[in-house]
Amino acid sequence: MNRRQTIKLIGGGAVVAASAIGGFALTRTPGDALVPWKKAGEYKDIRLFALSYAVLVPNPHNRQPWLAELIGQDELNIYRDLTKNLPATDPFERQLTIGMGGFLEAIDIAARQKGFKTEVTLFPHKTEDHIANIKLSPSDNIQPEEDLFNAFHARRSCKEPFSDKPLSMAHTAALKKFGDVFVDAQNVKKLKQLSWNAFQVEYETHHTLKESVELMRFGKKQINANPDGIDIGGPMMEALFLSGVMTPESMLDPNSSAYQQGLTIYDNMLNNTPAYILLKTLGNSREHQIEAGRNWLRLNLTTAQLGVSLHPVSQALQEYDEMKDLYQDIHQSFAAKGETIQMFGRLGYGPRVPQSPRWQVEKKLI
Repeated sequence: MNRRQTIKLIGGGAVVAASAIGGFALTRTPGDALVPWKKAGEYKDIRLFALSYAVLVPNPHNRQPWLAELIGQDELNIYRDLTKNLPATDPFERQLTIGMGGFLEAIDIAARQKGFKTEVTLFPHKTEDHIANIKLSPSDNIQPEEDLFNAFHARRSCKEPFSDKPLSMAHTAALKKFGDVFVDAQNVKKLKQLSWNAFQVEYETHHTLKESVELMRFGKKQINANPDGIDIGGPMMEALFLSGVMTPESMLDPNSSAYQQGLTIYDNMLNNTPAYILLKTLGNSREHQIEAGRNWLRLNLTTAQLGVSLHPVSQALQEYDEMKDLYQDIHQSFAAKGETIQMFGRLGYGPRVPQSPRWQVEKKLI
């Protein structure tokens, strides 16, 4: 948040002087949690090389629910860590499965860069946790996808207001291969309202907000110690936490300044959006969800390559009771019979945002 937002949040309480923030800010980067971004590609074993990029992919609530098992010299088992489930907001693990799809796609893209093909068997034991078996082998026929691979370090989910600059015709055309892109005023207005209404439902439903708040990591120390979940970092946010203005308790209290400012920030962010994209599948099996995740990662890498900002706002697609009306609304308005909207994203041109905290590959090996 900028200074004006911070002062508004404090609302006349303890104010941290800008001069004091200057030196404080220099020490607030959670360096340990960002090491995986620096180490990506530094492994000789092709499986670890590929995994070092896969751990960087986007996933719901940044839960990073993946586990990997090295088998022999050329094989991997990929599991979903069921302790990372999101029972309030993702009761059927659909969104977490989509996240696993992005993880698998990253392995494939990174392996291709080294001339390896991946032979993927999905759900080999028909269980929820065993997502895939992967065999990697060198091949002379592999074509690396240089542009996508080189975009890994630039990939972000931009949770900021976008400029009012329309999405260019060239960028619109380039992104249509991934899903339905909406830039016209009528559909943008409808989707904007849906995204705001759905955020309000999630925010104002106690058990769904509580799930998010319990996953918030406040400040450098907490983020470094546990680099999954929702990082609440940066000098201003950490100053508010250390001063007791922003706490888990205040984030859950509808009468607190922190709670009300959360609504204001999201209102501003969601309303400054010039375009949207919807990713759909014809069906909603686990395989369809994996497919959607693979497609979403390719979309996110492509937007990074093009200089377009992307932010998932899929609350309206969540499948708990309080969201039922909005789930039906978005599907009746934007999906044909038999289609499932798997991902809902904002598109536009936003500011450069920091990399998200990540667990290192070694912490994700069985």
